[in-house]
Amino acid sequence: MPNSSNNPAGLRPAGKRIFPLNADQRVAAQAWLDFGERAPSKPRFASSVVLLKDSPTGLQAFMTYRPGGSPLGTVAFPGGTVEPADDDVTDWVGPSPAQWAKSLGTTNVDLAKRHVVAAIRETFEETGILLAGPDAASMVEGVSGPEWMKAREDIASQDATFAKLLERRGLALRTDLLKPLSHWVGPDFAHRRFDTRYFAAALPVSQQPELLASKGVWGRWVCASDILAARATSMLGDEIGLPGTVGLTLGELSVPAVEISLEKMAAARGCIAYLNHKRPSREYKPDLVTLSDGSFGLEVSVAPASEGAACRER
Repeated sequence: MPNSSNNPAGLRPAGKRIFPLNADQRVAAQAWLDFGERAPSKPRFASSVVLLKDSPTGLQAFMTYRPGGSPLGTVAFPGGTVEPADDDVTDWVGPSPAQWAKSLGTTNVDLAKRHVVAAIRETFEETGILLAGPDAASMVEGVSGPEWMKAREDIASQDATFAKLLERRGLALRTDLLKPLSHWVGPDFAHRRFDTRYFAAALPVSQQPELLASKGVWGRWVCASDILAARATSMLGDEIGLPGTVGLTLGELSVPAVEISLEKMAAARGCIAYLNHKRPSREYKPDLVTLSDGSFGLEVSVAPASEGAACRER
């Protein structure tokens, strides 16, 4: 059974925090209680990328709307599931798959490679930003226009593979441009669960994000500090303006991984400091708790206070 709590929000004495459930999660949580705890569904592996740039008002990230109750959140960073075809990508510069496995805290080198490939592929599909180049010292340019959009659509619909696109264009993944952030596993009660690796990358100077023509609904650069300042309001949900977003707060639109990432961005001096900060490899897994008013919450063990100190502002 879920734990009970007399503290419905914010920091908790044991270094834990409570986050709200969205509508789909509340239904799943109630079913989990009504029918007794069962074996949780097996999570699908996924990757998500926090795409960053500096601005006069602070560090910004590119966020998008995700329909259908995505385990990454209704408002989230670009990302999606690891696919079998991700194994086909062989052109690679930067840290080796073995080095990535070490950075991600896993002994499964093949899985580490898939997560990295999926991160770059999903970012390309959803935003058009392509972290690839002909060699280790250069980046592909001019990735906008109808031809590139069709390539993205074909990959998203699985009519073509990311590996074939890279091969045809003579490009290799620039895995050195990705930085590992965190590892999140979906709560046991959820109907759809992801085992997600979060990465960060700076916006390439020659590229600009553009939503996928067939699926893009809403997406823009958000200043982390501005979004957090308004998180108790429905500003973001009202801006998106869809039935499943209007009137909802940031916590109801996103998942804890997104909100905590935004908090760390807001505390950073800038993109370089954020990307260069060394983070320990740790796994986060929210637990279902019943609050004193009978509602549900997600309890998350937060990082030590010292984590992130090196990238904090004066």
